[in-house]
Amino acid sequence: MKKIMVMVAIFATALVQQTFAQDTSAAQPSELLTSYYNIKDALTSDDAKSAAANAEQFVKTINSISSEVIHESYKEALLKDAGKISVTKDIKDQRQHFSTFSANMFALAKTVKLNSAPVYYQYCPMKKATWLSSNKTIKNPYFGKAMPTCGKTTETIE
Repeated sequence: MKKIMVMVAIFATALVQQTFAQDTSAAQPSELLTSYYNIKDALTSDDAKSAAANAEQFVKTINSISSEVIHESYKEALLKDAGKISVTKDIKDQRQHFSTFSANMFALAKTVKLNSAPVYYQYCPMKKATWLSSNKTIKNPYFGKAMPTCGKTTETIE
């Protein structure tokens, strides 16, 4: 009987360890936000190639996050937006898609804690579009180097 109990304990321990190992390999919401920021930074620097590559990374990251963490409706919208940014090398098109992408990221950030640091919701009055930032300093992804400081912070998500 002792042998059976020991075997059951060993089996249970192995199963629990395997489950924890799987959980730690899944991407976390903070990685999703970092990936979003990388796209924003590429657009701010007028780098369409980097924006496309970072959008591809965003797709990979969101696909590895469980639907229990991020609801499927958010995932679908963000996948659609990031997918459009990743397939074009035209920065004007990328910026146009980034507007919807940012609105959907903001909606997600309001429902899921993406980061322990504040997330700044910023607005460009010229483009009438928003974006998320990790910094209060305005770095406009819609006009890049042409108008880098155009905009204002409208909300802070703590």
